[in-house]
Amino acid sequence: MRLTPEQLAARTRRNRALAAVLVVFIILVFATTILKLQGNSDEAAASAARQTAAQGQ
Repeated sequence: MRLTPEQLAARTRRNRALAAVLVVFIILVFATTILKLQGNSDEAAASAARQTAAQGQ
């Protein structure tokens, strides 16, 4: 079965759109992960500071 040039162009557009959506999703997951890790790191530092202050009293 041979595709017409219009069908090939439509397939290419769909593939590019799908690739763009996947890239955006990957970036979103990456950014969310980094932000959560940073939040956990900040919380751990604050918790350590509270423990150190409590031990010093």
